[in-house]
Amino acid sequence: MTWEPVIGLEVHVQLKTRTKMFCRCATGFGEPENTRTCPVCLAMPGALPVPNGTAVEWTVKLGLALGCEIAPLAVFHRKHYWYPDLPKGYQISQYDEPLCVDGRFVVPGEAGDLEVGIVRAHLEEDAAKTVHVGGEAGRIVGADRSLVDFNRGGTPLVEIVTRPDLRSADEARRFLQLLRQTVVELGISDAEMEKGTLRCDANVSVRRSGEEALRTRWELKNMNSFSFIARGIEAAVREQVAIHEDGGVVEQQTFDYDAGADSLTPHRTKEEADDYRYFPEPDLVPLAPERDLVERLRAELPELPSARIRRLEADLGFDTALDLVVSGRDRLYERVVAAGAEARAAANVLMNQLAAAGVDPAAVDASELAKLLAARERIPRAAFDGAVARSGDEGFSADPYLAQEAVSDAAELEPVVARVLDANPDQVAAYRGGKEGLLGFFVGQVMKETGGKANPKVVNDLVREKLRS
Repeated sequence: MTWEPVIGLEVHVQLKTRTKMFCRCATGFGEPENTRTCPVCLAMPGALPVPNGTAVEWTVKLGLALGCEIAPLAVFHRKHYWYPDLPKGYQISQYDEPLCVDGRFVVPGEAGDLEVGIVRAHLEEDAAKTVHVGGEAGRIVGADRSLVDFNRGGTPLVEIVTRPDLRSADEARRFLQLLRQTVVELGISDAEMEKGTLRCDANVSVRRSGEEALRTRWELKNMNSFSFIARGIEAAVREQVAIHEDGGVVEQQTFDYDAGADSLTPHRTKEEADDYRYFPEPDLVPLAPERDLVERLRAELPELPSARIRRLEADLGFDTALDLVVSGRDRLYERVVAAGAEARAAANVLMNQLAAAGVDPAAVDASELAKLLAARERIPRAAFDGAVARSGDEGFSADPYLAQEAVSDAAELEPVVARVLDANPDQVAAYRGGKEGLLGFFVGQVMKETGGKANPKVVNDLVREKLRS
């Protein structure tokens, strides 16, 4: 019998409000350590919290995008645990009466849509940042000492808890990519994993195919990229299957994932809700979102990324549509196509040259980029690539690049093609033996010889012709 992964995610999204969740300290990334603090976020005696109204509205908006019900009454709780990054000895969070509950988030796939259940999306304050000094990779395991920066402590944080509906590392990665893009488009967070404004823990277990019951799970923490999360899940699945097949017992634990070694390091025994001794926060009244507010926020929701993937898929195929949407380049794609560019050519340029150049899609004039795409075959490749790389510059115009002409005279290019083929007899023999993928190698060599000034279509046709002769 085969094994089936069972995966649920806990995703933390740091909101980009101007101030913290329960005080007036400014939020921000990269400021000098411990410079954005006050008696409230440092838990000085007698300091009382006051909720951030914008953070509440943004959490409701995110909950609606996740298909959640917005609770008529939500209660803040104290979540107790002892750790240096939590000066109060508890975190103000939500427990059994959260703000957003029972949602459904659609994750498109080639075989159909996957609906991932959302247990809850609740609002809380972030902990401070612990910096581990010494050891390897800045992790607590093997560190010499730890320092605490309280700038982050008290920043508004939304925790999104999914049901265990994901069945592979790839599904988990796709869910996170779409969730991140949704959050960014709502304008509530930058959701950058490298800055810690988007963080994810994965709960992973395995069971026999066809089995209904859930087995003991592991929680994977401290993973800072989508690819590392996927690899960490794969490692957990691999190790749990080995334990079960050896007749062992999987114990509930949390782990750090070491991407370099592709291995899991035990962190601590996993706590249950009872360990946190939740009880209602006595210094805060319950939240009661007004229905008019909820409906206004619902009306403000944009077309969600999952819907746009399905809309673009018919013209571009699933993979290209997915890549465009999760990269945030699909809006520019649609503007460029509306300006007259061919759909697939526009998608290829946006996902290759534009991405490689690091151009902000929002800064590009779609009509100027469409002009470049229309002239792509008749201007030198170097000029085209350079123009794309500058297309996000203020006041960019395609006209100076369009004035350049690619070398399209076959008589001028034939000697160059002949030299390239003569210099690579082994590749020529391999191509004629069936390895037709080498065509791109020959075209690339000719383009290199001509300094990128040759017309690639003419070069392609000439190389094919010479290789057939």
